[in-house]
Amino acid sequence: MVSPAYHIFQGKNVDSNFYYLYFRSKRFIDVDLKPHVYGIRDGRSIDIEGMKTIFIPWTNLAEQHQIGAFFDRLDSLITLHQRKYDKLCVLKKSMLDKMFPKGGSLYPEIRFAGFTDPWEQRKLEDYVAVSTAKNFDGRFNKEDVLSVSGEYGIVNQIAFQGRSFAGSSVLNYGVVNTGDIVYTKSPLNSNPYGIIKVNKGIPGIVSTLYAVYRPQDNVHTNFIQVYFEQHERMNNYMHPLVNKGAKNDMKVTAENALKGVVTFPSREEQVIISEFFDRLDSLITLHQRKLELLRNIKKSMLDRMFV
Repeated sequence: MVSPAYHIFQGKNVDSNFYYLYFRSKRFIDVDLKPHVYGIRDGRSIDIEGMKTIFIPWTNLAEQHQIGAFFDRLDSLITLHQRKYDKLCVLKKSMLDKMFPKGGSLYPEIRFAGFTDPWEQRKLEDYVAVSTAKNFDGRFNKEDVLSVSGEYGIVNQIAFQGRSFAGSSVLNYGVVNTGDIVYTKSPLNSNPYGIIKVNKGIPGIVSTLYAVYRPQDNVHTNFIQVYFEQHERMNNYMHPLVNKGAKNDMKVTAENALKGVVTFPSREEQVIISEFFDRLDSLITLHQRKLELLRNIKKSMLDRMFV
């Protein structure tokens, strides 16, 4: 049973799956159905009697079945990759918790074979140093400005956001080489104290609002990003070091942001952990891209396979 607010249509010598698809197509909703929708905002209703007058395409049952079966297979592939994507995201979240010590312990819950030594508690400044390199020589221009994304890491600003937000001059911008670490002091989604990412792409420059660091020999630079990727760990680290300004900006110097204590393993173990998460990220990205591709194919086919 359904509420009287719903309307039920019964097919006559048709494949209901075929018309279910058609009624979700952009053409039907935006062109055919729109003249029969009235009301505003959440009070919109459909003139059912007017809707009954809409001319809809018809083809023989055999073709209807084939089209319906095609979209069923497409939906199955979308569901498959969505499940794989979701499982990988859950796995990553779990590993970011279990592969790092908690509650003052020096031993993580899950560890790769061959590693038994306790992790070390030291200040972050023992692993990275503030970079003072500036773009004074004009080697980089506005096309080389980088931004920090919570999901995609360090990206080219124009490629990622469609335009440059740089000022009239970028000569005082900080230089970010490949492997450098960037801390953005702007609140971002689940990170009220900003985020830390590693530049895995080509060199560029960042605004003076960012802090740039160079890794020392005792740390694998990608491990820094993995360590701070868990929101709780990042927030707990930064909370004692940061004062928030009136505009919710982070009142912390690049130097003071390194005064907190971190718990790191040997560099060899850092490399193994980083490579594990790199592979996990690659799989997540792979299924995410396949999902986007399949959804775009479905959207396109819904528009092009109906007249």
